[in-house]
Amino acid sequence: MSNKLKYHLILPTLAALLLLATACTKSNNFNQNNINTSTNFPTTPPGTTTKPERTIKESPTPTEFSYINTSGSTLETRFQLPEGYTRLSYSKDSFGKFVRNYPLCEDGSEVLLYNDSKKGNQNAHIAIFDMELVKDDLQQCADSVIRMYAEYFYKQKQYDLMQFHFVNGFSCDFSKWSQGMRVKISGNSTTWYQGAAKDTSSKTFESYLRTVFCYASTLSLEKESKSIQLKDIQIGDIFIHGGSPGHVVMVVDVCENKQKEKAFLLAQGYMPAQQFHILQNPQHTDDPWYYTKDLSDALNTPEYDFTIKELKRPTYIK
Repeated sequence: MSNKLKYHLILPTLAALLLLATACTKSNNFNQNNINTSTNFPTTPPGTTTKPERTIKESPTPTEFSYINTSGSTLETRFQLPEGYTRLSYSKDSFGKFVRNYPLCEDGSEVLLYNDSKKGNQNAHIAIFDMELVKDDLQQCADSVIRMYAEYFYKQKQYDLMQFHFVNGFSCDFSKWSQGMRVKISGNSTTWYQGAAKDTSSKTFESYLRTVFCYASTLSLEKESKSIQLKDIQIGDIFIHGGSPGHVVMVVDVCENKQKEKAFLLAQGYMPAQQFHILQNPQHTDDPWYYTKDLSDALNTPEYDFTIKELKRPTYIK
């Protein structure tokens, strides 16, 4: 676009035309939209002296804030905090610190299913945990939560805390599994028997998880959890609706402001079995954080809706 300064001076015996033309074009890329601005200068009145135009240096357009640091390789380094909020403090060896330091897939990655095909809906997530998936359609929503806890206990060598229940109520303990005990299922009856040598290797750990995933679900996970209030939310808490099928999402980060209002991030696995991924917030897709001050009765996530009363805390960590 262009702005022109134009005037005419007409005398009875002489006609003269002086045309001064200037052009100024500015283009800013902002949020993938082009924003064009222009300045219109007034016409110079007849009889005035034209002075050279003065170049006005405009202030730079402020950079748009992004909640995502694309170079961040963990949850803590990938996600920026809302203004005025600070992360809740967790000790070095805590579960909260473990989750925050869990590796993420490269920014922009697509969610894959257990068979390496792409999930149909690629608009629900904003990041993906670089977490192993067992073969077959087993590691679904509750299983992803269980795996996160199990990996933490395994890393800390707290084998006695790995006690996940089957839907029928049977407690499948890794402390027994690592001693070579295996489970025998007959109808609704489940019993232990000696079936392998003592071993705590990663291969044994994976075989244990595969068995748990076969027989655990949101029904058993819900029974292993207790209700909590929204103001007390912390990493590792879950919103869960037990059923066949039900669904569960996990709180994977929490921050708060000076008024003690909290904001949190959520992650989920889903059906069919797929990578554990951090969710968008459908209420404002430019900001993935969920704010307690915005919640009353319901929590709306991209693929499932919960009630606030369905916020619970697994009893695994004492």
